[in-house]
Parts: sequence; structure tokens; C-alpha cells
Amino acid sequence: MSDTPFGFGLPPEEPENGDEGKKKDPTEGGQSAGGMGNPFGFGPGAGGDNPFAAMFGSMNPNDLGAAFQQLGQMLSYEGGPVNWDMAKQIARQTVSQGTPDGTKDASVGPSERTAVDEALRLADLWLDGVTSMPSGSVSTVAWSRAEWVEATLPAWQQLVDPVAERVGLAMGDVLPEEMQAMAGPLIGMMRSMGGAMFGQQIGQAVGTLAGEVVGSTDIGLPLGPAGKAALLPLNVERFGKDLSVPQDEVRLYLALREAAHQRLFAHVPWLRSHLFGAVEAYARGIKVDTSKLEDVVGQFDPSQPEQLQDALQQGMFQPEDTPEQKASLARLETALALVEGWVDAVVHEAAKSRLTSSDALRETMRRRRASGGPAEQTFATLIGLQLRPRRLRDASRLWASLTDARGLEGRDALWAHPDMLPTAHDLDDPDGFVHHEQADFSELDKMLGEAAKGPQKPAESDEGKEDGKEDGKGGPEQ
Repeated sequence: MSDTPFGFGLPPEEPENGDEGKKKDPTEGGQSAGGMGNPFGFGPGAGGDNPFAAMFGSMNPNDLGAAFQQLGQMLSYEGGPVNWDMAKQIARQTVSQGTPDGTKDASVGPSERTAVDEALRLADLWLDGVTSMPSGSVSTVAWSRAEWVEATLPAWQQLVDPVAERVGLAMGDVLPEEMQAMAGPLIGMMRSMGGAMFGQQIGQAVGTLAGEVVGSTDIGLPLGPAGKAALLPLNVERFGKDLSVPQDEVRLYLALREAAHQRLFAHVPWLRSHLFGAVEAYARGIKVDTSKLEDVVGQFDPSQPEQLQDALQQGMFQPEDTPEQKASLARLETALALVEGWVDAVVHEAAKSRLTSSDALRETMRRRRASGGPAEQTFATLIGLQLRPRRLRDASRLWASLTDARGLEGRDALWAHPDMLPTAHDLDDPDGFVHHEQADFSELDKMLGEAAKGPQKPAESDEGKEDGKEDGKGGPEQ
């Protein structure tokens, strides 16, 4: 049996003189890698079909100490499908390194906090005149990038865990079927490795995203705590750097968008679960390419932990081509378009007569959302999903048409229930939806009125009076 513990062996010697080195038996001095002396195939000579062989068989002996220390940290994790402690650590490290343009994170000063607070409060006042939804902001806050990471990690956990769980199960399946029954600890090791890989990747992605976002709702999802309107002063400044627009106008426009999102998510109670549920439904239909997963695990060198940051960028996620998966994707894309379209239309109405650069800022934001960016890449990498509101302009035109046809209250009333919202088909024909649905709503009001009255006869007794009181149509005053 090998002198090295658990069958972890030293790497084969490099050939020095032609074929001489190749003739050396890599299993010399013991049984073959696949024999009883090394039941799991670790160590020199292990076949390429075993991902652990490549993982441990090619290390430089000088790096063993550091490698096993790093590996120990990774494999000691016993939580859920993602090592979120590692994710948080990597995200904070990424933020501390700064953005490619050399901008470093910094604590938010008192003057910046005051400017953000004033912008968000003024934005709420402007929105009062363009939507029937009241303010959704309980408080305002100015975040540094590191503070944004801390505040949004719970939402990322809810979004990423469903897919990470599927990958964790798939990593156990990487082992040959005949080994799975006898390799329970190894399967646990593989899943811990998956949690570490996801932790590394989500940390890198969130840290990078922290250098770009301007608030808590940039990607159309509520990532921050409910009721807390937030802006990142450093990133707001970067957003307007090359726009030739006064900084206070940039801040106000972005504050309008943040405050509008807050109103929508605060006063449409089903919307958050609808969006997150659509992401989860899509995630359930994702297949994991185990052949690519084997390559990722098999090529991993613990002495180079930075490889984990790129490990999940191998295109291993593939959506299943089923009617259910297509429907869940369409549902999510339409919901994102409707959210972003409503915000776009409402903010434009509030800003057009107050901010001289509102049109330029609107177009900049539309292009940023439509073309994708760090947020889109984050999701495309982590769960095989692009959070791009592909039909933002169509949705914005539809909401504007609804405003003209029904007024603010009639437009915003559509958010009362998901079944009342326009569909992807309605985005193709917004005028048809506006006029057709108006007639349907009148009929619905009539039906609801008749249902409220009920099939009762005119009240002739105390029982009838009680019925009238319950319906709000009569009864003695209390």
C-alpha cells in the first residue's frame, strides 16, 4: 500500500531523455491505481475518467501544505448548496480591489448621505403626481459598495440556492455508479466542493456587480431590505461621468427610478414572490452538463484556488427545451419587462418637465438595461438565465397608453393581481389590450356589483337587516 495517506500520490516524473521517462511504471512499488491498494484511484497513474486523479495527482509537492489548507477550508463546509461565508469573503475582497478604472470603495460621508436622502425624498414628492401608489420607502440610505454586498446577500441566496442545489447533486453523480454506494464520504466531499465553487463564483460576481449598481433595484428585482430606498454615491458619480449631465440631475433621475421601484414592490404584495418564483421555476428546468462538470473538477488544482472563480463559467447550464421551461422563461421575461416598463413610463412622466436632461438619461438607462451588463452576466453564469427586459420599450409604450386611456388609477389597478397584467401577446398589440380590457373591466365591475348584492329579497325582518349590514348596504348604525 502506498506510503502517502488516503492514496494521494506524488506526480509522475517528467521525462528527461525522450521516451526514457515514459517507461517508468507510475504504479511501481504497489498495486495499480485501480487495484485494492488504492480503491478510489487517487494518486499517480489514475485514469483520466476519475476527476480526483487529476485534482491531486499533478500537484507540486512543495505546495501540498498550502493546498491542503485551502482544501480543508473548502471541504469543512457543512451548510447548504452554497458556501455563503466564502461568497461574502470573496465579494468583500473583490470590492476592496476596486473597479477596472481604478475607483476604490470608500465610506459614505455625511454630505453624500444628505444628498442621497434629499434626492430620494424629492423623488417621492415628484412621483406623487404620476402614480396612484403611495411612497414605498420607509427609510433612505446611502451605501458604500461593501454595504451593498452585505445588504443584498440574502436575496442572492434565495435566487442562487435552487440551482446550486442541482449542481451539488450533479457533482455526486460525477462518480461512477458502482462507486457511489461505497463512497458516501466522497460524495459529501464533492458536494462540499460544489458549495465552495459556487461560493467563489457568486462572491466574485456580486463583488463585481457592487462596482456597477447605483441602487437596490437595478436588475428589476428587490435585492435590498423592504422599504429601504438606497443609492450608492460612488457609483452614481461613475454613471454620470461621461454623460455631460449635471451630477444633481443624474442623482435625481436615479433616485426617481429607485423610489418608483420601491413603490411598486411595497404596494404589489405578490410581485416579489412572483418574480423570485419565476426564477426558481426556470431553475428547476435547468440541466447540468455533467461531462463539463467532470472536466472542471478534474482539472482543478487546489494549489491555485483562483481557478475556482472561473470554474462555473464553462457553460454547464442548459435549459431544457420543454413547454414548461419555455413558459417559465416567458413568464419571467414578461414580468421583468412590465416592471421595468412601468418604472420607465412613470419616471419619464415625473422627470420630463423638471430635468432638462431627462430624455438623455432615460435613453442611457434603457440601453444599459436592454444590452445587459454585469447583472445579466451574473445570472447567465450562475443559473443560466439572462435577466434582460427584452421588451422594455414595448412595455413602456403600453403603460403610457394605459395612462392616457384609463388614468393613473386605472393603469395602476392592473397590479392588483398577476392575471390582470398584460401578457407577452399584449405587448405585441398594446392598443388592442387597452381598449379590449377596458370593456372587460366594465363587465367585471357589473358582475362584482351583482355578486355583492346577492340574490336577497328586500329586507323584511331583523335577519334581513343583519344581511344588509354585512353587505354595507344597510342595518342600524352602531
